[in-house]
Amino acid sequence: MAYDDLRSLLRALEKDGDLRRITVEVDPYLEVGEITDRVNKAGGPALLFENVRGSLAPLATNVYGTDRRLLKALGLTSYADIGEKIGGLLKPELPHGFVGVREAFGKLAGMVHVPPKKVKDGPVQEVVLTGDDVDLDRLPALFTWPQDGGSFFNLGLTHTKDPESGVRNLGLYRLQRHDKRTIGMHWQIHKDSRNHYQVAQRRGERLPVAIAFGCPPAVTYASTAPLPGDIDEYLFAGFVQGRRVELVDCKTVPLQVPAQAEVVLEGWLEPGRTLPEGPFGDHTGFYTPQEPFPALTVDCVTMRKRPVFQSIVVGRPPTEDGPLGRATERFFLPLLKIIVPDIVDYHLPEAGGFHNCAIVSIDKKYPKHAQKTMHAVWGAHMMSLTKLIVVVDADCDVHDLHEVAWRAFGNTDYSRDLTVVEGPVDHLDHSSYQQFWGGKAGIDATRKLPEEGYTRDGGWPEMVVSDPRTADLVSKRWREYGL
Repeated sequence: MAYDDLRSLLRALEKDGDLRRITVEVDPYLEVGEITDRVNKAGGPALLFENVRGSLAPLATNVYGTDRRLLKALGLTSYADIGEKIGGLLKPELPHGFVGVREAFGKLAGMVHVPPKKVKDGPVQEVVLTGDDVDLDRLPALFTWPQDGGSFFNLGLTHTKDPESGVRNLGLYRLQRHDKRTIGMHWQIHKDSRNHYQVAQRRGERLPVAIAFGCPPAVTYASTAPLPGDIDEYLFAGFVQGRRVELVDCKTVPLQVPAQAEVVLEGWLEPGRTLPEGPFGDHTGFYTPQEPFPALTVDCVTMRKRPVFQSIVVGRPPTEDGPLGRATERFFLPLLKIIVPDIVDYHLPEAGGFHNCAIVSIDKKYPKHAQKTMHAVWGAHMMSLTKLIVVVDADCDVHDLHEVAWRAFGNTDYSRDLTVVEGPVDHLDHSSYQQFWGGKAGIDATRKLPEEGYTRDGGWPEMVVSDPRTADLVSKRWREYGL
């Protein structure tokens, strides 16, 4: 089973020898980030900093820094567990396209153990601070990289609601601490919470916001999942963990947050109020520039009596968000297949930030099938931000980058097999010559058909493989050779 809260997971990791306590004083300015980044890149344990300078709470980092720990946190043996569970819901076959995706999630909603459950109170409200008692300087925001524009909370789960429809959104966005009561909301152009804020501005209304730290693992994962805007992340979190998530009403804003969280910030966004946010060393491995973003005034802080704060360190890959990205890749394959049924498998390399490159395999059936698939992927929700799509045949392991490179290097005539288009790119993309849109490429690395113009004598060549009978003989005699 998935863990109900952060602290029970930390206890289990410590019992496994997969958590290290740091008892000496550490500085949240650069030092914590450097320690965490080194440990993560070495495949090391989760870290619990018990004495963070200036902080009222210990700080947990690198909690989800390995696939082993994230799987343990979610109660899974492999990421395929959830993918197979989702796949099971898609039988009998649902309609292709986004209608099918919504029908799939409609089936989730019908499962009584999945929708969130409202409770009267919870541990996260054992302590309530308002007015002058609110002091964000007492929480361990991290100044991670030398050219960062300030200190940031990097694992705060942000709750908003559409002012018109009432649809809730749970998202993970970086949060710059401007002062003891103000934080910047890095809401990128493609994000649902930004849309909620724009609706509130148009109506001349304030937008209530709640930010939860140290949430149950399934909730933390769900906040990163690329769900359609009308699908409740808490519904998905309940599906992942196999039981309902308990929510409690906030004290000062009309929102609900996880009852088992560690710390919650509550406040209101005033229409039009922004402050310069950034620069920030982001998960792309490059600094994103300073831009104006909404500034939230925090009116209330609730927490457990002895809270454990949680953060994440991002930067040049690999980092702690790698396992989260791999989970999304596997979880959402069955749903992506509804939108693009041509797909056999796909891979989103971590080096591409999980959105710059997609490797897709297909069972090629007709001329230009690869190009059809590229354009379908570019039309599939947040896959629209993908800058490079490499299409290979179904017999290629998309997770074996050496195999993929061999196909792409050898199977491609770039005068015919390279597709270049323009379209939206990620808000954080620094390579596009203007913000928000730029060039994209698709590479057809499949075998070519005569109908596609490949008319050379003998047709497309066969790949070199061993003679099966000889290979079997050599395997049986291997010890005889003394090798």
